[in-house]
Amino acid sequence: MKQFVVIGLGSFGMSLAKTLYEMGNDVLVIDKDEELVQSMAGLVTHAVRADATDENVLKSLGVKNFDVAIVAIGKNMESSIMITMLVKEMGVKYVIAKAHNELHARVLYKVGADRVVMPEKDMGIRVARNIFSSNLLDLIEFSKDYSIAEILPIEEWFHKTLKEIRMRERYGLNVITAKKMNDEIIVSPGPDYVVDEGDVLVVCGKNTDIKKFEIKM
Repeated sequence: MKQFVVIGLGSFGMSLAKTLYEMGNDVLVIDKDEELVQSMAGLVTHAVRADATDENVLKSLGVKNFDVAIVAIGKNMESSIMITMLVKEMGVKYVIAKAHNELHARVLYKVGADRVVMPEKDMGIRVARNIFSSNLLDLIEFSKDYSIAEILPIEEWFHKTLKEIRMRERYGLNVITAKKMNDEIIVSPGPDYVVDEGDVLVVCGKNTDIKKFEIKM
């Protein structure tokens, strides 16, 4: 179970928060509108009426202790930028922010957002499910059956060699390239290559095998 704080209760924020809660997570929602906050009672862990642009309010709610902050304010760009900056400065590890347009998105990245989304109305459910797809970073299908993808290693691979992991035998994947946290690139890593936390692996394999990583393992 992870802890999420969702700030802003438009249609996107509400559907996102409810879906995350239904998936078994601890979810706090914050909005200035009392009616919207009341409508979320029983649908999330906690619903609080508050002004999230106030740093002291965020501190009093313990926002810095949450795993993920989702700034679901889109149209009020000034507020969304300020809140994104505040929660990141407080130490929230992963911040997702909703953008109204491309310029807004660029600013959000500059003030610390780890991920920016520009969803259509009622797309919160899809985004909620994608949050748990973080092992699969990118995918390029080059045929009906095969793809190349960037993936993050799962925890049981950490500090093991590709030979020990038995990548081909157990997962049906061929590792083409490995990228270390210091940006070092290892092309065609051999069986003695040790996988570390923070690596990014470029793999090739069947779509059915790669897409298993859409569920965080």
